[in-house]
Parts: sequence; C-alpha cells; structure tokens
Amino acid sequence: MSYMKPGKTGIPRILDATKYSWQGLKGAWINEAAFRQELVLAVILIPLAFVLGKTTGEIAILLLTLGVVLMAELANSAIEAVVDRIGSERHPLSGRAKDIGSAMVFIALLFTGIVWGTVCYFNFFS
Repeated sequence: MSYMKPGKTGIPRILDATKYSWQGLKGAWINEAAFRQELVLAVILIPLAFVLGKTTGEIAILLLTLGVVLMAELANSAIEAVVDRIGSERHPLSGRAKDIGSAMVFIALLFTGIVWGTVCYFNFFS
C-alpha cells in the first residue's frame, strides 16, 4: 500500500519544487526584514570567508554557518506565518512557538559568531 500523495514525479516535480522554493525566498525577501539583513550580511561575508579561511575546511565551515543562519531565519519566518495565520489572539502555545523559532535564529547567529571569531583568532592573532 502506498502512502504517497498523488502528484507529479521526476523532473516535473523537481521543477515545481524549485518554483515553490523560489517563491519562498522571494516571499521572505519581501516580507521579512531580518531575512533581508542576514542575506545582505551573508553576501558581504561570503567573499571574506575566502580571505579569512586558510584551508578549504575552514572556508567551508565559515560558509556553512552563513547558510545555517539563513535556514534558521526561513524556518522562523515560516513558524511565525503559520502562527499568525491561525489567529491574532494571544495564546501561550503561539508565543512559545514564536519564541522557540527566535531562539533557533539566536543560536545559529551565536554559533556563527563563535566559528568566525575562532577562525579569525587562530589565523591572525595566535
């Protein structure tokens, strides 16, 4: 017995998924100031990663942390959109969901700062 949703498969499914992903990125850019700020910061820091990192591994980790921040912000924005869609009344579970999404972004930013700071310290100050 198959439990898969009926729908497109193969290349048409991949094309549809790509379209939906693009719509999600576009929606985040238009509606989420934090995503815009973090994306602009990532665009600035990406070239810097190639200057600060001395090895391919360091460069990869620096770049990965930027991707994690963007993914966390997208997930947080999705959580907020769903909670806001459910209703505008205050509910402890809604607040908890939004706070946990915010904490996810905070942790991603914290670890990004730690990684970038560590790479800079060991490559330039030790």
